[in-house]
Amino acid sequence: MILSRAERAVPEEELAERLDRSLRDEIPLRVKLGIDPSSPDLHLGHAVPLRVLRLFQQLGHIAVLIIGDFTGMVGDPSGASKTRPALTREKVRENARTYVRQARRILLADRLEVRRNSEWLGRLGSGGLLDLARRTTVARILERDDFAKRFAGGSPISVVEFLYPLLQAYDSVAVRADVELGGTDQLFNLLVGRDLQRDWGQEPQLCLMFGLLEGLDGVQKMSKSLGNYVGIAEAPEEMFGKLMSVPDSLTGKYLRLATDLGPSEVAEIERTATPGGPAAAAAKRRLAREVVSLYWGTAKAARAERHFDAAHVLHEVPRGVPEAPVPPEATDAGRVFLPRLMTDLGLAPSGAEARRLIEQGGVRLDGVALTELRVDLAVVKGRVLQVGRRRFVKLR
Repeated sequence: MILSRAERAVPEEELAERLDRSLRDEIPLRVKLGIDPSSPDLHLGHAVPLRVLRLFQQLGHIAVLIIGDFTGMVGDPSGASKTRPALTREKVRENARTYVRQARRILLADRLEVRRNSEWLGRLGSGGLLDLARRTTVARILERDDFAKRFAGGSPISVVEFLYPLLQAYDSVAVRADVELGGTDQLFNLLVGRDLQRDWGQEPQLCLMFGLLEGLDGVQKMSKSLGNYVGIAEAPEEMFGKLMSVPDSLTGKYLRLATDLGPSEVAEIERTATPGGPAAAAAKRRLAREVVSLYWGTAKAARAERHFDAAHVLHEVPRGVPEAPVPPEATDAGRVFLPRLMTDLGLAPSGAEARRLIEQGGVRLDGVALTELRVDLAVVKGRVLQVGRRRFVKLR
């Protein structure tokens, strides 16, 4: 099951031998996954290796989840075409708390170690950092495809970015990892971990890499910053609706990487859905049900499906729409300023985005599109405001 989810294992021939040895000697493997807290929420892309980490736990091994509160302030350059913006210590700590809480929704409480790499990287000091830097060469670092492209194109590469693979690799030394999990874009970093472990007299870790999950746009890697993500802590209705918008061409990949369905069942669903039409829609609906059930249970998944059908198939306002008063700050002289109303109620991230949604016809009152930025207060009270496809609130 583990290998069926992995896209690549290095060295592949050692995995079965290491697993057999662990079982024979009754010594569990230490399986490491590092995540930099670069945003407040985990999404389905993060969940791919997290769910494999859980499989290792179920086999009796120890999951070592490393929250990169130190490396998060550096910024992982993997796959980046330019230097990533640095995060403040306070922002990293805030995100780290969210990550741990959400990761526990996937991982078992038993056989779990949660570590922060500031524990050891923060104590390295200048001498330790220089010693670490001596372990590789500039030529070796430039073997990375993303660095090579940036160097050839004249794009800046900071010295701190050069150090990132070494810092991540040192995590493996610090926790004595037997196996490290990561996306296919992490291959270089994981291999550097094997090199450093040899330098420290440890048996080199095995590396298991998984395909990167494209976001809802079907092009870019799933990312909170790109807005193409499905968060694992999002409301069931929001999650279901987003998954119903996954491109048909990616439904099979989502089923393989984001659900518990076996390879043969996924292959059969893909086969029947290939012609498109109703079969493709049914496959996507199956995907949405499976994913929402994983994080919220079958009852809430069924309710989310009914909510979706009411809003998008039957074109009805779903039952149980939350109610909210019109904030006084959004009103002036008996008129409601819609962008302020939407941001205050959490229906839009910013006033600019609220204006864009109104201009594009994405804001409705009892099903009728609103075209003006200001409406009478008496008109909105007691009616349902809809933003986009899935956000509803009854104003009072």
